[in-house]
Amino acid sequence: MAMKPIVDGIERDHAGELAVLRLNVQDPESQPWMERYPFQYTPTFIFIDGQGQELWRTVEAVDPQEVAASLLEVP
Repeated sequence: MAMKPIVDGIERDHAGELAVLRLNVQDPESQPWMERYPFQYTPTFIFIDGQGQELWRTVEAVDPQEVAASLLEVP
């Protein structure tokens, strides 16, 4: 899992601002999330607001600075 250190850093740097949910596409427990926010490729990063609306998505490895900038753009 090459993105784990990056996701760990995002989770640490933004503690209290966001919750990080890590899903395995092969895990049956992830199926409800995959149905609601369709994805099939990894890594997929999705920002979802408190009402469940998707705000941002990318299907690629991300740079932590890109995520930080995207968080600033999200209402």
